[in-house]
Amino acid sequence: MSQEYRYILRIKGSNVPGTLKTVYGVARIKGVGLNLANAILKKAGINPNLRAGFLSETEIAKIEEIIEDPIKFGLPVWLLNTRKDSKTGKDIHLITSELIFRTKNDIDLAKEIRSWRGYRHTYGLKVRGQHTKTTGRAGKSLGVKKKSIRSGAK
Repeated sequence: MSQEYRYILRIKGSNVPGTLKTVYGVARIKGVGLNLANAILKKAGINPNLRAGFLSETEIAKIEEIIEDPIKFGLPVWLLNTRKDSKTGKDIHLITSELIFRTKNDIDLAKEIRSWRGYRHTYGLKVRGQHTKTTGRAGKSLGVKKKSIRSGAK
């Protein structure tokens, strides 16, 4: 395999270090996790243990094509991050800035309709049912005031 090594790759608008294994490099793309990255590489016929710097342009194009429309390539629906989209009703997979934008819009909608989730987001509280008595405290720490030696009983 006498290919040219590249230190940084550009896959779907994300910088991927060439030193990483391909599966971890593809997982660096926002919206693509390890499970989806493994499935993408299996569909593309690329060795996941190969270093990302050795990928050819055609292999990168194949990876980008699969990321663009995973259902077309037969990937299971449960790997997608937006199933039964509220606007279209279709199963889609969002990546990079689309994912950030959609998440922000979903949070804003929850705030606007004043759902409990929206209320928690508005006031900066934990949203997913975590305990709040002892964790997630912000601000100056409060401690126990120590007794002065001089003010002790004589």
